Amino acid sequence: MGLLAQILVNGILLGGLYAVMALGLALVWGVLNIVNLAHGAFIMLGAYASWYLYTYAHIDPFLGLPITAVVMFALGYALQRGLLNLVIRAPMFNTLLITFGLEVVFTYLAQLMFSADFRTINPPYAGNSLAWGPVVLPLVRLAAFGVAIILTIGMWLFLLHTRLGRAIRATAQNLVAARLYGVEPRHLYAMTFALGIALAGAAGGLYGTVSQINPYIGASLTAKSFAISIIGGLDNPLGVIVGGLILGIVESLTTLYIGPTFADVASFGILVLVLIVRPTGLLGKTA
Repeated sequence: MGLLAQILVNGILLGGLYAVMALGLALVWGVLNIVNLAHGAFIMLGAYASWYLYTYAHIDPFLGLPITAVVMFALGYALQRGLLNLVIRAPMFNTLLITFGLEVVFTYLAQLMFSADFRTINPPYAGNSLAWGPVVLPLVRLAAFGVAIILTIGMWLFLLHTRLGRAIRATAQNLVAARLYGVEPRHLYAMTFALGIALAGAAGGLYGTVSQINPYIGASLTAKSFAISIIGGLDNPLGVIVGGLILGIVESLTTLYIGPTFADVASFGILVLVLIVRPTGLLGKTA
């Protein structure tokens, strides 16, 4: 029973991190209708940015998250205005090709700069943990989970209660009506994409504290983010938390009872089941 409780807690902690990974993808997909195949590469770049800040500038990985997010925000804004905005109204296949190309470019640039070796972010407190009955809570994973939940809820509140957030939601719902109210789509699209990339960068910084990183982690993280976005529902940021927690718990239980080889199979099996039963996602709005 103690082992099961430990596995469930590990799944919940992992799920919170998965949620903030998927949040940026869900935001960009829901507003810009762009399925960003480079999303995992941006998470990878954020992880390397945090690793670099910790290794060479000696900045704590959690304190360095705002720096990483700002750098990734600037990169996302520039990419959207300079490249993706040119095909924003093109068929989705075009944006899939462009974002896939970006994923390949960033992967090989990362390999060129950092090599293919695995890197880790190991602050002095990396081995510390808290005991809660029979359950052990690794301090770094607990902190990463807390920051991930704060970021996800913060983005939800931002979309609900700020002028920019309401403009983003209005544009996602009805572009023509948003234009009539004075929304400038090109700037708003760039801000939305930049926010999504900033969240991906922050997620990468958190991921680097709990797992090893190398230039090739992006593809699997994109797939997980895609699955979480669909499971939770694109039109509800809180749905991303639900989707992330479900995926984290399912992967942890599958690893315990079947084996780590089948963790991804179980996760995408849940995705298929949700698509069959509720295509809009668990917390998505039905038509």
